Amino acid sequence: MKTLETGPQFFKQFKIMQSASRPLPAASTDLLPGLLLSGGIAQMAMYADHWAWLGAHGFSSLTLSILLGMVIGNTLYPRVAAPAGAGVHFARFTLLRAGVILYGLRLTVQDIAHVGMTGVLIDVVMLSSTFLLATWIGTRVFKMDSRAAMLIGAGSAICGAAAVMATEPVVKGRSEQVTMAVATVVVFGTVGIFLYPWLYALNSHLAFLPHDTHNLGLYAGATIHEVAQVVAAARSVSVESANVALITKMVRVMLLAPFLMTLSFWLSRRSAQHGAARSAQPSWLASVPWFAVGFIAMVLFNSLNVLPLAVTREVNQLDTVLLATAMAALGLSTQAHAIKQAGFKPLLLALLLFFWLVVGGAWVTHLFTQA
Repeated sequence: MKTLETGPQFFKQFKIMQSASRPLPAASTDLLPGLLLSGGIAQMAMYADHWAWLGAHGFSSLTLSILLGMVIGNTLYPRVAAPAGAGVHFARFTLLRAGVILYGLRLTVQDIAHVGMTGVLIDVVMLSSTFLLATWIGTRVFKMDSRAAMLIGAGSAICGAAAVMATEPVVKGRSEQVTMAVATVVVFGTVGIFLYPWLYALNSHLAFLPHDTHNLGLYAGATIHEVAQVVAAARSVSVESANVALITKMVRVMLLAPFLMTLSFWLSRRSAQHGAARSAQPSWLASVPWFAVGFIAMVLFNSLNVLPLAVTREVNQLDTVLLATAMAALGLSTQAHAIKQAGFKPLLLALLLFFWLVVGGAWVTHLFTQA
């Protein structure tokens, strides 16, 4: 995921971000302290994202934003929570949805052609199987809250922290559940950066992974958590693997919108079956996460190639500001003791999912590439 230019360019983009969010509530000035705090943390994260060591280890500005947000949220933030709370809440929810919509401008339908139907099928199988395993093991075996299990499953199955944040409005997860899910992405995605090149080197003796760099790129793109982690791991093997892995990962990200719509519809049906109050709207309409529809619209629009490259680049930079600010707001809202109370079950669930991604992903990639 691209980072932003800093300095005056950031404040220009932040001003645009504020104006784009209007109309604000009558007490719009109440939002300013929280927005400035969240935006300032996001800016620090984007500065840090330029450090070579962090990039080489797959840490994006999004994961850095939530980590910095948590540090400040558990130290300094309680002293200013009263005046900043409204703006932090606005950043966490409203700016997040806007960021997910604009994320669609990073993708095109043409991306599918670069990996073919083989890459698409591998992505679909790994996404579906990983999320279903997370939900089943998390709720049936570990007796976890279904929201926590689904958030961990979404992060592992699709695109890491961004998928966790996009899934949160649908499942209505708590702050500590979202943060725990993001933490598992950071931990096991980072392990994957070092594990995949080592497995590829070991593969010359054991032959359990795809043999050529193209298929290895399919494997890495369909199974590693974050975009930055995919690039870092695949580039350690070859440039060709990195290119194929990135495109495969982008196709996997494109599946986020249909995933959210399917999940929302299923949760709505399940609530209705359990006697929950129905919306005055038709159930299918009430269950649609409209920001996911906006995401699809942006992908389709971007596929027309009507926007100049410079404009697309600027919008993508603004989108990074929105998502990083939302991540920072989430970190500010998360208390360390709540994560501690969650115990080891979320981490153990993420470990099992990581094992499936590595081992099951190799088997699925072999199955489809040899067909």
